[in-house]
Amino acid sequence: MIERETNDGIVTLRLAHGKASAMDVELCETFVRELREASDARAVILTGTGSIFSAGVDLFRMTNEGAAYVERFYPALRDAFVELFRFPRPVIAAVNGHAIAGGCLMACACDYRLMSGGKIGVPELLVGVPFPTIAIDILRFAAGTNAAQLAYSAVSLAAEDARAKGLIDEVVTQDQLMPRAMEVAQRFAAIPPESFRLTKLQLRELTRETDADAVRVWSDPQIHAHIRDYLARTIKR
Repeated sequence: MIERETNDGIVTLRLAHGKASAMDVELCETFVRELREASDARAVILTGTGSIFSAGVDLFRMTNEGAAYVERFYPALRDAFVELFRFPRPVIAAVNGHAIAGGCLMACACDYRLMSGGKIGVPELLVGVPFPTIAIDILRFAAGTNAAQLAYSAVSLAAEDARAKGLIDEVVTQDQLMPRAMEVAQRFAAIPPESFRLTKLQLRELTRETDADAVRVWSDPQIHAHIRDYLARTIKR
């Protein structure tokens, strides 16, 4: 589900959950555990498998299992974003391919973002669901004044266009991705850990969240019908 490797005190976490590393309750809970176990690492590199970083939330499972599943999944998704956004050590995203919706937000929550190909974006409103509050905090932090346009347009961008909008920091070739990620991780790891932690928290001050309304919308059968229509139009399965 998540492959882990340690090299010179730098932990690489590789999302490896099915073809698209779609985010379900088990992946989110495992991700939180892996991050907590890496809390003493010098730095963390987060990457994916094959041509996909993460396709975001497993919408098929969510619509199939309905409101009872959303009640379990939504807090796990929120906690995964919060844990990553507030993680005290440097996290480098090595975006190896498509990073859509939750996958984009995972990348945006990192401290430095490299991308080698694929598309990245936040199509939540196209899907038909609102963002968790923490997701908006992450998007604003990464994209600044571009956050609203990215959220409203729901567009997915190629790497160079995504860099121009603030979703990523650097475009590299596929063969450069992991070596460059390690180089950046080593640079961040050289910063005194406590100074880095405090600065990161100051930069990423989080708001208090009230997500009950969002859970209600995510659980709405009409929204699930909208999602099924979206899946039928955009994903062949």
